[in-house]
Amino acid sequence: MLYWALIFLVVALVAGALGFGGIAGASAGIAQILFYIFLALLAISLIMGLLRGRR
Repeated sequence: MLYWALIFLVVALVAGALGFGGIAGASAGIAQILFYIFLALLAISLIMGLLRGRR
């Protein structure tokens, strides 16, 4: 999922550099959403790993 967030970030940067503001904004928004989902899943798996290790 982090891979896709980085892909959308690169698309947003290229589109912004070429002057396509709408596409750049949409791609940056998608990249931000995917990044936050990735962080949430990372936190959940870290917590689950810590809880499983205590048993």
